[in-house]
Parts: sequence; C-alpha cells; structure tokens
Amino acid sequence: MKAVYHMICFLILPISIFLLLYTFTGYKAFAMEDKVTQEKATFAGGCFWCMEHPFEKIDGVLSVVSGYAGGHLENPTYEAVSSGRSGHLEVVQITYDPDTVSYETLVKIFWQQIDPTDKGGSFVDRGEQYGSAIFYHNDRQKKAALAAKAALEASGLFNDPVVTQIHPMETFYPAEDYHQDYYKKNPLRYKYYRAGSGRDRFLEKNWNDAAKARLADQLEKTTGAFVKPPAAQLKKTLTKIQYHVTQEDGTEQAFSNAYWDNKEPGIYVDIVSGEPLFSSTDKFDSGTGWPSFTQPISGISLTEKTDKKLIFTTRTEVRSPLADSHLGHVFSDGPPPTGLRYCMNSAALRFVPVAALEKQGYTQFLDLFNTAP
Repeated sequence: MKAVYHMICFLILPISIFLLLYTFTGYKAFAMEDKVTQEKATFAGGCFWCMEHPFEKIDGVLSVVSGYAGGHLENPTYEAVSSGRSGHLEVVQITYDPDTVSYETLVKIFWQQIDPTDKGGSFVDRGEQYGSAIFYHNDRQKKAALAAKAALEASGLFNDPVVTQIHPMETFYPAEDYHQDYYKKNPLRYKYYRAGSGRDRFLEKNWNDAAKARLADQLEKTTGAFVKPPAAQLKKTLTKIQYHVTQEDGTEQAFSNAYWDNKEPGIYVDIVSGEPLFSSTDKFDSGTGWPSFTQPISGISLTEKTDKKLIFTTRTEVRSPLADSHLGHVFSDGPPPTGLRYCMNSAALRFVPVAALEKQGYTQFLDLFNTAP
C-alpha cells in the first residue's frame, strides 16, 4: 500500500503544479489581452468647460479631464490661472485608446472647436490663459501636430495667420472638482455661458461641413496618407511579419525578404503610413541580407533611439518620423559619402517604382531619377 500511496503522491504533485501554473499563466494572458492601450493628448482651446464634450463623445476616448498646463507655479488654483498670474493655460487632457482612435483624429477635432487665429484669448474669454495650444507628449505627436497646423495654414480657411502654439507637455494639474464635467453638473449655466461666448456662432460659420471637408483634403495633400492607422486596422492590413517588425520591434530573416537584392529604381516608403523614407539611388549591397542605404531621402528626418536589447551591445534604432514604425538600425560601417549603413527590414517598407511615383502621389521624387544633363 505504501508503494501505491507514494506513486499516487508522485503523480498528483506534478499535476497539481501544472494546473496551478496553467491557471496563473492563463489568467495573466487573459488579463494582458484584456488590457487597453492608453495614450494621452492635451489641448488648450479656451474655456475648458467647452472642450470636454466634443472629445468625450468620441469612440476610443476613455476620459477627459479639465486642468492647467504650461505655467510656472506649482499646483495652481483656478483663481491664479484665470487671472493670468500663474502663466498656465486652461486645457483638457484626454486619455484615449490609440487602437480605436488616432491622435491625428483628435487633433482634427481640436481644430474644429476653436478660432486658431485668435492671439488674445478665445471668444469671450480674453488673455493668454485662454489661448489655443497643442501640448505634445512625444516626438510622434509633435510631428503630427506640426503637420496638421501646416495643413490648416495651407487650406486657406482663414485669412489671418494661425497662431495656435505647439509646446512639449510638462506638468498637468487637474482643475478643481467643480470644473470637471461642468456641462453635465450645471447644464443650464453651461448653456447660458456657451450661448453668450460666441463660440457656437463662430463654429457654425467657420467650421461647417464644407470647411471640415476642405481641411480633410488639405491634410491628405500635406501629409499624403502619412497617418498611422489604429492598431486594430493594422492587424488586418499588415502581414504577421510586417506587424511584428513595425509594431513589435521585430527583425525579419536575412536573405529571405523582399528587397535585400532589389535593384529596380524607385523609392521605399513606410509600409504603415506611406511616408517616403529611402531612395534606390542611395541603396547598396552590404552583404548582410537586408536592404541597406547610405542615407534617407534628403529632407526626411528619421527618428533615432538608443537600443540596448542585445546583451553587451548598444545599437541605434531607426524609426519612421510620422508613424513611428520600427524600421531597423543604423551603423557607422557604410560606404561613402556618409559612412553610414541604414540596415532596414523589408517588412517595414513598401517599394514604389519610378514608373508609379506620379500615380501614387510621389511626383516630387521624380527628380531623384532624372538623368538628363
């Protein structure tokens, strides 16, 4: 009987451990899958009471908090901000799911709530504390905000200059509780204030459907299709290796990728956004099995980050400027004229041959291949 008992214990113990580990890891995996990705966006558009509702109704926006940003006093009060003593602006800070709504969409909604040409405040509220501004949280947001501002200026919707400021986000201070969701807590007072502020009259006149369509068209012309789609959409449109490389910082297999030995003239664009990155005129055979370039296209500023993922080795990671896609790495062992080797993943790129440049909206790059004297 002892032998049988010991055998049963011997079998039960590993089974119990297996079930315990399976339960724990299964729960952990479920919890990770259920976790929602969150990012923040911060906008100043005058009175923050009027800036909450336009964003709270957007699918993918998780919360909108009224507060203060951009000043020099710690823990400012409403009195200090509204008097202009603290140097802060009234802002709303938005927490959103980038898999559902893009930052570019939030910026477009922001423009459509304000008068971007008002340098003395916003509507009835006067003073710098009521001015308009975009506070970016990272380089990608900065580039998207600058591109959107350029598109608005180029759209011709306003005769006066666009004066909305673009600043890095530093410290955000939530406003007092009675300011949060003011339009819900005090609907009559809010409607009375808003009606008298002149905001709605301005928006109806200057941000009608035709104006919104005009801005959308100009955004398309200014940035092309160079906008990063939500992750849920990328999972449908990208292959597994493309998603793994660009969104999960992966690396494809050498010598078994699309462009390592491609010699056709043309440009290479981001597979995610379509933004131009490299030209075949700067491509060379590095012998590594990955497409390699001596430099990006002139005028393209790639994002570089220190990469310490490999033990005992520090590399310089390269990412696309707008979509923030992982592209590969840059090394200092390349040929003249730069001495650099931009070692890229084919899975992060889409090749546009010279013959297709005009049709696909890259006409400005035809001069790269003009061999006429």
